[in-house]
Amino acid sequence: MTEDDPDTPATESQLEEENELPVIQLCGLVEELSYGNSALKTETEMFEKYYNKLEFRDQQPLRISDMKMLGTEFSQLRIRRRSKSRIGADHMKSLSVDQKCELVQKELEDMKDELRHLRANAERDLQYHEAIIEEADIRWTEVQRAKYEFEKDILKTISKKKGSVLATRKVMAYIDAMNHRRDNIKDKLRLKNVSLKIQRKKMLLQLRQKEEVSEALHDVDFQQLKIENAQFLEAIETRNQELIHLKLASGTTLQVLHAYKARLQRAMEMSLHLEKEILLRKELLEKIEREALQVEEDRAKAEALNKKLRKQMAEFRTPPVMLYMQEKMLSEDLEKSIGVWERKVEIAEMSLKGYRKAWNKIKTTNEQLLAISPPGK
Repeated sequence: MTEDDPDTPATESQLEEENELPVIQLCGLVEELSYGNSALKTETEMFEKYYNKLEFRDQQPLRISDMKMLGTEFSQLRIRRRSKSRIGADHMKSLSVDQKCELVQKELEDMKDELRHLRANAERDLQYHEAIIEEADIRWTEVQRAKYEFEKDILKTISKKKGSVLATRKVMAYIDAMNHRRDNIKDKLRLKNVSLKIQRKKMLLQLRQKEEVSEALHDVDFQQLKIENAQFLEAIETRNQELIHLKLASGTTLQVLHAYKARLQRAMEMSLHLEKEILLRKELLEKIEREALQVEEDRAKAEALNKKLRKQMAEFRTPPVMLYMQEKMLSEDLEKSIGVWERKVEIAEMSLKGYRKAWNKIKTTNEQLLAISPPGK
């Protein structure tokens, strides 16, 4: 960036003021300026990269579609070239914020495209290496199977019959069979390769035709396509509205269905509860009927007993008074005699206890005497 002569006194005064600043503020200013310089350096590198891309695109022959897509960029490039021609007369003007933002967005899109291409290439390489590994695994299994078949069919017979003509014929037949099998596989692969080449040519022809059709389109066709696109968008919008209404209707129907399902579930639970209650009531009714039969039987027995007792009461006669007095006196005499005999029994038991104690004492003294006195005396 160039500076004019009238600005030199201001810059000299600023330099003098900066020289008068302390060291800490100068260090801070240096850091700020270095940070700003690094940012400007990266910005300049990005602008140079974008300018080089535009120069490279300007040198290459472009198609109609590319020219339509890059029209704005070439117009900006022409404006920049015209501004370059007037640099000697006017001062250089820096880019505006909108222009910088546009350049950064284009650079970001280019970087995204490069990353997309790199990712696609990496995925393609990965698929290629995976196919190579899969082919190697298949080849290894085929080699192992061929080895096993060779050892099974040839080596065992050769080890049994060494130097025989039959073993040599078997080896030659095995080699011929393997060669014939490989020839068949080679023919199949060749036919498959031819079919893939034909398919590739067809796809390239279709792609070239599509590119020619896209290049042959004019403004009228683009306008027609825009109108059709707008019509299709309106149809899509109407279909989306219908779909939203159908979704709402289906939501309401689902809610009603869930409500009816809940009611059905409650009704089923109520029916099960009522069935259990009916079974309990039936069991209770059977029990009550059995109890009623038992009560009827008890009532019949009680009536019979009541009739019998009434009959006995009707036939009962009280004895005379003198007989009752005699029986009463006799029972009192018997009770007195029972008391006397009970006292006699108690006295006899007491005397028996005394006799038993005396007998036990005599028995123990006799045993002691026998134990003290020596035998034979």
